[in-house]
Amino acid sequence: MKRMMITAATGALMALSTTAMAADLKMSHVRPQGTTIDVELNAFAAAVGEATGGDVNVKIYAASALGDYTTVQERISVGAVDMATQPAAAAADRKMQISSFPYLAGNWDQAREIYGPGGVVRETMDGLYAKQDITMLAAYPVYFGGIALNTDAVSPGDPSVDNGIKVRVPGIKSFQLTGDALGYIPAPIPFSEAFTAVQTGVVDGVIGSGAEGYYASFRDVTKTYIPANTHFEVWYMIISNESLASLDAEDQDALKTAAAEFETTRWTVAEADQKANEQKLADLGATIVSLSDAELAAMSAKVQAEVWPVVLEDVGVEWGQAILDKVSE
Repeated sequence: MKRMMITAATGALMALSTTAMAADLKMSHVRPQGTTIDVELNAFAAAVGEATGGDVNVKIYAASALGDYTTVQERISVGAVDMATQPAAAAADRKMQISSFPYLAGNWDQAREIYGPGGVVRETMDGLYAKQDITMLAAYPVYFGGIALNTDAVSPGDPSVDNGIKVRVPGIKSFQLTGDALGYIPAPIPFSEAFTAVQTGVVDGVIGSGAEGYYASFRDVTKTYIPANTHFEVWYMIISNESLASLDAEDQDALKTAAAEFETTRWTVAEADQKANEQKLADLGATIVSLSDAELAAMSAKVQAEVWPVVLEDVGVEWGQAILDKVSE
């Protein structure tokens, strides 16, 4: 009887020990529940749970529930938040503007070479995150950026025309300068105030996102969508070094493997996903402006000539130019 009690007690202690070893990781992202990224991250979380035998539980917090992406990146850096899949916060390091450099990639094949595994921007971002005590687990390609308007377009393919249309842009120099170079009047407005600004006529549209973002957050105020390929939007799955180190080696490997598979899958569907979101906007009555290759080339050339030198000054000319040279090789 005494032996049975000891055995039972030992089993209970082992169960408690196993429970204590389980890690709960909070993952933030910027879109509402039920959107593509939310669905894909929940699938990722399930894959991690299965691969680790329940040792690692990734809980998804949608719609910036843990704070806006700049705040979340800062909190990940100090270990206050575990993980996120979101845009890079240039406020933490101006060099991170390299990720959203305008007209750096012209098509999906080029984007994968630049931002995919082994790509120069991806490797650069990995190093920049490392300086903030953050590990980058994966890149998440989202879309090529465009312009959403609550009015008709004016000479949308001719960047030499000052069209008089005022648009909200993020508080990032590259977007502000790009809007101006393409003939718009840029107005830096926080994302949280952007929809109301368009709805009330403070601005006539938005630059800084793409069809997916406009459908998710601006579909009720988008009458015209211009797929101008302003920039390539890529988000990053990141984790606090502290949170990663809290996992044993086997669980770390499982997490990294699941992240790599998450990224690989995304690259196979991202382009089709962009087209699907453009169609969703069209189905709601938005006019999708078709731009010719010549028009896109003219827009790209003007932005590269006028915007790139200024942004390079902001990130460091020598540092930034070395990356651009690698991209062009």
